[in-house]
Amino acid sequence: MELMHTITDFDKELSEGAYNAINVCLRLKPSERITIITDNESIEIASSLIAEIKKVGSEFSLFVIEDYAPRPLKNMPQPILDDLAKSQVSIFCAVAQTGELRSRIDMTEVVDANKIRHGHMVNISKQIMLESMRADFLKVDEISQRLIEKARKAKTITVKSAAGTNLVASFTPKLKWIKTSGIISVDKWGNLPGGEIFTSPYNVNGLFVVDGVVGDYLCKKYGNLKETPLSIWIKDARITKMECINKELLEEFTEYTMTDENSNRVGEFAIGTNIACTHVIGNILQDEKLPTVHIAFGHPYSAHTGADWQSTTHIDCVSVECSIWLDEEMVMKEGKFLI
Repeated sequence: MELMHTITDFDKELSEGAYNAINVCLRLKPSERITIITDNESIEIASSLIAEIKKVGSEFSLFVIEDYAPRPLKNMPQPILDDLAKSQVSIFCAVAQTGELRSRIDMTEVVDANKIRHGHMVNISKQIMLESMRADFLKVDEISQRLIEKARKAKTITVKSAAGTNLVASFTPKLKWIKTSGIISVDKWGNLPGGEIFTSPYNVNGLFVVDGVVGDYLCKKYGNLKETPLSIWIKDARITKMECINKELLEEFTEYTMTDENSNRVGEFAIGTNIACTHVIGNILQDEKLPTVHIAFGHPYSAHTGADWQSTTHIDCVSVECSIWLDEEMVMKEGKFLI
């Protein structure tokens, strides 16, 4: 099915990032079928992706969310899920709205069940297509592989930053480290642009200063937090206290992390590895790939990490220019890799 009326002209500057997505990251083959899920705001980027798909010669379906359901999307429409289940490859290329996480989980459950190579481009923008989607993903993968091999052996990771982050996370072999370097396999769908390793930590204690960005819909609202950092004190992997001079952000973040019993629990510990990312842009999709540390409160990606708990929320928090020690080995100094 080709919905030709939704395919628009696009800025040819998008082509390099689109080529990377289709040919390097997803390695689409002519014999395969691909489903693209987009929205009205992201049609130009989706069109650049389809131009690359057509060059490969694969069968494709394009769905524009607003053609099937009103936003914000409570659940992913069934016709989209049915089509997705027939494909070997898929891309979600759309801007998230408040309260839509459940609909994306609907989609990734189908992805996981059918072993689909899925590129997750939530909140993709032209700036991201022109910056981190132009990364040398094979090099990003090499760095990610070196790092994950070390991380899998580490019992603790210490994180410090000039802004005040001073955190110690501990790990157990029962919880798996995952690499999402942008080279996507059937084992784990991944964000595009890629460039991180992550796990669910066994325990976390200390202070995490968010002077980069926070995730989900709060990212678009508050952007770069350099001037108004959010300080989060953590004990036994749960938030005990928070401070921020932006009281509105503090209030919204507090409310978000009180949604359910595990919304205030550290579900993810991650190190960004996309060396094409050099500065905070105010978009979590790219900013969490910065060579630094981000943690997330809520959903621990249990299906992949092996965590034995759940949450209906997941919010990433980025602390920039971190120094990182895996046990005693320093692997990053102020945002620069030493490996």
